[in-house]
Amino acid sequence: MNYIFSLAAAALLVVGLAGNGYEMRRARQSTVRDEDMAPRNFFGSKRNLKWFALIGAAIALAAIGANT
Repeated sequence: MNYIFSLAAAALLVVGLAGNGYEMRRARQSTVRDEDMAPRNFFGSKRNLKWFALIGAAIALAAIGANT
């Protein structure tokens, strides 16, 4: 049962990091000019919240898998 939590955590982590990277890439490409490159709050964006939730779930599953 220990390996199931570890595999699930690894899968969630990969999906979460890839999705977050994709969203950040889309946000960077949406700026057209260099003058519009104002710093945005990527961490507070609602689009990134789902990816952060997946990463947090992966960390929680990894901790559960390590303790069982």
